[in-house]
Parts: sequence; structure tokens; C-alpha cells
Amino acid sequence: MIVSNETSLANMIEKSTKLINRTNVFWGTSSIIIVIIVGLLDWFTGYELNFFVFYFIPISICAWFIGLSGGIIMSLFSAIVWFWVDILTQAPHASQYYVVWNTLIRLVAFLSIGYSVFKISILNASEHSLTNNLRQSLMEIKTMEAILPICCQCKKIRDEKGNWHQIESYIRDHTNSEFSHGYCPDCGQKAMEEIKQFRK
Repeated sequence: MIVSNETSLANMIEKSTKLINRTNVFWGTSSIIIVIIVGLLDWFTGYELNFFVFYFIPISICAWFIGLSGGIIMSLFSAIVWFWVDILTQAPHASQYYVVWNTLIRLVAFLSIGYSVFKISILNASEHSLTNNLRQSLMEIKTMEAILPICCQCKKIRDEKGNWHQIESYIRDHTNSEFSHGYCPDCGQKAMEEIKQFRK
């Protein structure tokens, strides 16, 4: 039984890893194609028209779906494509250092966008997790808000299906509570008196 559960867990992890890898390949390939299209548009239109902001789209896609490393890689790729397009369009620059400077400035902008989108995706995932936890907590509270039918003799609780449960098991199943048993001061005193009488 334990081996079977471990095997099924390993299979689930392997399947999810393959799915994530396929998803990363899809988004990475799509982003590369978008960068190439934007680069070609930049090249065909010449240096008068600039498609600088359209490079943000594939960088944002990679940062959101793949992560920070995807955003960084796509930022570098976009900067390299832009650099070669700038050289191929033969834009008039007083010095080739301006081409390098412009490429570095764009790289910084690309990296900033990639990092910002990555942080937003992390915050979004965190917010979804907190929302799910809150929903679960509200469901537990609603379960405990209802009037619980309890046996006045044995203290069992009847659930919504009509089955009777020990109070400890019912509360443990419907909340995150665990029980430890002990004596209150009055019951502890009574138990001690019973033990003393039993020894006599």
C-alpha cells in the first residue's frame, strides 16, 4: 500500500514536470518567434520607426509563465536582436559606442520589465494561495456555526447525514483541531478521591 502510494506520487510528479517543461517550451518558443517578428518589423521599417516597446511582450510572457530565468534570457535575446537590427538598418550614429550604449540601455529596460512582471506573478500566486486558504477557513467556520444536535446522554454529535460521532472525532474532522485529554480541576479532584476510596 505504501509503495503503491509512493509510486503514484512519483508518477504524478513526473507527469507534472513534463507538463511544466512542455508549457515552458511553448511559451519560450512563442516568445522567440515574437521577438524575431518584432526584429524583422524593426529592420524593414528602418531606423525612423522604432518598435522598442513591443519587445516587452515576449519578455513579459517568459517572466510570467517561465519565471525570472525565462525573463532574463528573453531580455538578453531581445537586446541582441535589437543590436543586430540597429547595425543592419545602418542607422546614422556618430560612433559605434552609441549602438552599444543604446543596446545596454534597452537591456536594462528589458530586465526591469522582466523582473517586474516576475514579481507581479509571484504576488498574484501568493494572493491566490491566501484566497484559497481564506475560503477553506470560511467553510470550516460555516460548518462550526450551525446548531449541532448533540445527545444529552453520551454527547455524540449528529452530522448532516444523520450519523452519530464522538464529539472529539466530529470536531477534529471539521476543523484543524486536535485533542489531548486531561482533567479539569473539579474532575481531577473527584478522580483523586475515587482513587483514595478504591485503595482503602
